[in-house]
Amino acid sequence: MTVIPPPPSDDAGLARATKRFLGAAAAEADVVYAELDSPVGPLVAAATTLGLARLAYRDHNGGLDVVLDTLAARLSPRIVEAPRRLDAVRRELDEYFAGARRSFGLPIDLALAGPFGREVLRACAQIPFGATSSYQAVAAAAGRPRASRATGNALGANPVPIVVPCHRVLRTGGGIGGYTGGLGIKEHLLGLEGVAL
Repeated sequence: MTVIPPPPSDDAGLARATKRFLGAAAAEADVVYAELDSPVGPLVAAATTLGLARLAYRDHNGGLDVVLDTLAARLSPRIVEAPRRLDAVRRELDEYFAGARRSFGLPIDLALAGPFGREVLRACAQIPFGATSSYQAVAAAAGRPRASRATGNALGANPVPIVVPCHRVLRTGGGIGGYTGGLGIKEHLLGLEGVAL
């Protein structure tokens, strides 16, 4: 149980007390989150003790409140904003967008994906920077070669886009397919990686 001390009489004391209280709350939270700026728009990153569990395109996923409500319903209602705990996520994304990172080294928590979705995302994570694959090839790599449509659905529900690079999956024959953040973002990410469409 966290005990809230009486408010100090000076502003500096209040700031210290607030910092201690927020630090204690973050330490007890099951999920921490932060809003991040990026060249493709605002992102919401959320992590559990296992790793990055959600990277949402804030404006394409209904806004911050919708993202947090979904996390509360599916992971835990014990959610606290803790930007420092997501510094590694911010740093690796910044490096990726600056062209200085070709793969991510972040631990990932795929608790928001179902069993087949996890297999699809693991297969998708193997697609190298600057390369593409097809929904059919990813389905085969996930062990269900005839499940292209289900693979597309699993990729559309990818809880950690960019980091698990579902933008690298195209339709058979080279069509761009869909993308959770919108086709403009998918084209931007592929262009960043040097993929000609």
